[in-house]
Amino acid sequence: MDKVTLTIDGKQVVVNKNITILQAAKLAGVSIPTLCYREDLKPNSACRLCLVEVEGARTLVASCSFPVNEGMVVKTNTPRVLNARKMVLELILSDHPYDCMTCEKSGACELEKYAYQMGIKSTRFEGERHHYPIDLSNPFITRDYNKCILCGRCVIACNEVQRWEAIDYMARGFSTKVGTAYDRGLQESPCVFCGQCVEVCPVGALVEKVRVQKGREWEFKKIDTICSYCGVGCNITLHVKDNQIVKITAVNQSPVNRGRLCVKGRFGFDYVHHPDRLKTPLIRKNGELEPTDWDTALNFVISRLKEIKEKHGSDSIAFLSSAKCTNEENYLLQKFARAVIGTNNIDHCARL
Repeated sequence: MDKVTLTIDGKQVVVNKNITILQAAKLAGVSIPTLCYREDLKPNSACRLCLVEVEGARTLVASCSFPVNEGMVVKTNTPRVLNARKMVLELILSDHPYDCMTCEKSGACELEKYAYQMGIKSTRFEGERHHYPIDLSNPFITRDYNKCILCGRCVIACNEVQRWEAIDYMARGFSTKVGTAYDRGLQESPCVFCGQCVEVCPVGALVEKVRVQKGREWEFKKIDTICSYCGVGCNITLHVKDNQIVKITAVNQSPVNRGRLCVKGRFGFDYVHHPDRLKTPLIRKNGELEPTDWDTALNFVISRLKEIKEKHGSDSIAFLSSAKCTNEENYLLQKFARAVIGTNNIDHCARL
């Protein structure tokens, strides 16, 4: 692949020709703030927080989408650049609630992080503000348009990554917001509630409904594990407080799901703490189910399988495997059915 040499903040860097200034800066160890950019999404240069100065360019350029060129000289921390970034943040904050103390995203909010880094406590641009009602109409996501910064991450994630095209920009100018067709609820759109929009939102505009008032972001213990809903094996991160799962997020570096989840994987964890969940094997005695240990339960299953096979033959027994198991586990079950029990009566819940 062709290489180019450029200079970033006085440091000479050799990078691939087809990357952006932002990507080159990351390779050089130079930090540039961004709100609309994510590595797994197509850059759209919406927030303009990643502005940098390029020698020979008349204006500041958005580093997330501006390609590198041979001999380019980039400056990322000049007074002109820093003042421009500060103004961008102030413009965003001019129509943004100052409720960080009660916002669910506080501690993980990227807008809050950069306002802190730049020492911004207020904005010079006072004027009209939006006062949208908070949308609580669907069972999974709380939508607060007042906190939306129009970064476009959710739109790109929905339309170009998940391909559901449930949301897009609507209206123009000061009235612009992200919504569904005819501004209806998400449940009246093609949305399948995969929650990818929540995953990529940098602020508190989109929040998992189940995590509201369950704790602050810095209080959560993060545990990486694997989703138990099907055999795909999506990598997930459990956010846990007081031994209770508060929310689930995807693992971006996972080669399996690459930061994506389905509605069950992201929101369907209430069974973990459900009072009806079985925590020990049960054996029916005198018409009533009674708790027992695994050795007793397995020995009971073995004795009953032997008894039924001897009395009625192998084909009187059937097995049903599950998509919640791994491929290896399903393979072993069919091997057990055919080689041990001697029957081909085995089916799978996802076969149809």
